[in-house]
Amino acid sequence: MNNASPSPSLLTPQALFGWRRVRVVLLACLVLALLWLPIFQSSWVLPPVRLLFVGLVQLLVFGVFERWPRQLPSWMARWVLQVAAVAIVVPFATAFIYSLTTFSSPSVWSLDSKKLFGFGLLTAAGLLISPWIAMSALYRHISGQAQRQALSFELERSEFARDSLDSRLRLLQAQVEPHFLFNTLANVRELVDSGSSQASAVLNSLIAYLRAAVPNLNDAASTLGQELDLVRAYLELMHMRMPDRLQFTLDVDDAALLIKCPPMTLLTLVENAVRHGIDPSEEGGQIAVTVRLEGERCLALVVDTGVGLGQGNQGSHGSHGLGTGLSNLRERLQLIFSGDAQLSLAASKPHGFSAELNFPAELNLPTRSAS
Repeated sequence: MNNASPSPSLLTPQALFGWRRVRVVLLACLVLALLWLPIFQSSWVLPPVRLLFVGLVQLLVFGVFERWPRQLPSWMARWVLQVAAVAIVVPFATAFIYSLTTFSSPSVWSLDSKKLFGFGLLTAAGLLISPWIAMSALYRHISGQAQRQALSFELERSEFARDSLDSRLRLLQAQVEPHFLFNTLANVRELVDSGSSQASAVLNSLIAYLRAAVPNLNDAASTLGQELDLVRAYLELMHMRMPDRLQFTLDVDDAALLIKCPPMTLLTLVENAVRHGIDPSEEGGQIAVTVRLEGERCLALVVDTGVGLGQGNQGSHGSHGLGTGLSNLRERLQLIFSGDAQLSLAASKPHGFSAELNFPAELNLPTRSAS
């Protein structure tokens, strides 16, 4: 037990005579008084009064040495001082209350055999019982302090873990932003380099898209409705770049629009389908985005009819060699949902690729209206 104690200014009646401690003293005095009633038949008032006085004096001494002196020598434990003080004060308190309650008697109480017997009995009871009660109270106090300290350590550990998780998520989010933006700008550069008449229109669409997308890139939480807004804008932008080679459909349960979803989740899957599925294909293909609620789970499916796993695309589009976007997404899902989200990647027949995301369906208030 720490030898340091609170400031002596805390020696107030509220601190010394807490109700829980007084209740223990009252209960002990009541039990002893009931046991002594057959012995002290001449008076049933004085024994409880004397017992209560001695008990309160012991409680006072216990509380005083709990807080004073503020610093003890290193070789002395405070709990030893408290227990010793509780025992030492017993004969003095007993002698004082006997003198106070027998002052009207013609003889001195120390010369009366009956009163002397009562004094000895009360002193012996105080010496035998009170230190055990004091040690029990100290044990409960120390145990409570240990529990509070353990809870404090656990709270600090949880806060450190949450801060570490937030830092990791911010790092991953920062990696998502340039990856997505640079890929989109590269598409515009290709149009400019080829002298396409669509370059200006695509650039205008990109500017409009970025105005809506960039404010959400740093958000810690989003909704599927917001995610689908970004997906629709991105696919429309890509459709303008290759109108003959890209078609897309969105099939979404209305009830899923308010489901909480990490930012850039669906967009990462769709961008991967465009970049590694549709873009390399001479014929192009179609991208189908489906979102369904199944009980307490949300199922999001992105299927493309692009080149699939062939044509040297295994490393970036396949399940064995995840590209930057998909590997980043898988790690973010692991951190956010603590392993309760699954990202499944598979080849589609006769060609193409599918990415299925299964995660808990938790409602979240949207930060803006979802369409």
